[in-house]
Amino acid sequence: MEIYVGGIGIECVEEDLRKLFSQYGEVTRVAIITDRDTGYNRGFAFCTMPDDAQADTAMRALNAAKFQGQPLRVNKSLSTRAHTSYKTT
Repeated sequence: MEIYVGGIGIECVEEDLRKLFSQYGEVTRVAIITDRDTGYNRGFAFCTMPDDAQADTAMRALNAAKFQGQPLRVNKSLSTRAHTSYKTT
């Protein structure tokens, strides 16, 4: 399942999110979305977890949780297309 993660700070890197979500199960992909011009992260990312039950547990546990000093918005991604066209970190 692809999970939308909003509210991440500019200092957040892929490994930070991978460690956070791995507490709930296997994470196969993390993509932090960056601005094309500046290269800075845009404050959101996508995580892919192949097991839907583990993904649901992660979403319930992490939605509104503080991470690196900021509250996260975590829910199932509304898009069905892979976010491969975005530059990831």
